[in-house]
Amino acid sequence: MRWPWQRNASGERLVVSWSGQAMSYVHAKRAGNDFKIIRAGVEVQGSDSREDFVRRLQALGLKGVHAKFMLKPEQYQLLQIEAPAVAPEELRSAARYQIKEMVDVHLDDLTIDVLRVGDGQGRAASQLFVVAANNAVVRDAMDLAHAMQWDVRLIDVQDMAQRNLQTMAEPERANACLVLAEGRQALLTISAGGELFYSRRLDLPDGFMAMTWTAVATAEQAPVDAYTPVEEYVPDYGGGAYGAAAFTTTGAATASPEQSDIDRAQRLLVEVQRSIDLWDRTWSNLPLAGLHVFAGERSAELADWLQRDTGQRVQPIAWDTAFPGWSAVSPADQPYCLPLLGVLLRTEHRTA
Repeated sequence: MRWPWQRNASGERLVVSWSGQAMSYVHAKRAGNDFKIIRAGVEVQGSDSREDFVRRLQALGLKGVHAKFMLKPEQYQLLQIEAPAVAPEELRSAARYQIKEMVDVHLDDLTIDVLRVGDGQGRAASQLFVVAANNAVVRDAMDLAHAMQWDVRLIDVQDMAQRNLQTMAEPERANACLVLAEGRQALLTISAGGELFYSRRLDLPDGFMAMTWTAVATAEQAPVDAYTPVEEYVPDYGGGAYGAAAFTTTGAATASPEQSDIDRAQRLLVEVQRSIDLWDRTWSNLPLAGLHVFAGERSAELADWLQRDTGQRVQPIAWDTAFPGWSAVSPADQPYCLPLLGVLLRTEHRTA
């Protein structure tokens, strides 16, 4: 059944993330092979009632459109498991049982989905990704959708959205993508041939986006050694290569504030290098073509730093031409909205 307010023929699409009473959104319209951004931004509910908040969203012209949700990394877990030897139609139920020791909530409280690692060939054939989201997160998203009369076509996750963005930049070759979406966490993904092979979350030190990341280079300055040990740094590999690396800060009493920032920032560089090294060892037949990065207004600075100290070809993500109208989005809102562009790129028939 189609409701009279659903504008099917308009080609309009809405992608939304809803977390912590804040809604990030991209409202776009298909223009040939591209999507033209109508508007994008962040709306915070604050002290508004749900009814007042809905009226504010409706005033933006967001009522009754086709919508897709994207869950942010803090709203779900992405786990990697050995693929159970069952029929394809039984994979989801078998995976649910297999992850029961890897989650801290009852399995009945989780919505899960499964997808193959990479292209499902060779080493990847025996591995599965399992997306596990709390039912309450899904219900909260659908409650907002119901209030806005959205026709929700799918609920995606940021790892898959990021894969779509980096595939647009490098369709065939293996490439990495590092997105510092909100200054608290970085998401590093590696894809090849349009498929996700690797995903890792890196927690950032408090205030990372305002830190001095690297000293100003001079002609006499020796290159930074990406492998310089940081004695007080203890990585947390509780989630394996697909978990989050935690950062701790102690013992910097004698360092200047700027040098302390550089030392703390260096740990991100070390973890990125470790992930690249792991990829090179594990997937030697798929050498990385490069790394795309996004850190808002500091994207170019991040790219220069990582390129200098990892030896990789590093480029900032810039989608002004691929998504007409993106440059008009507020720089303050772009870090929240950029991952949503990847959901726009997902085709209706794609299964992962």
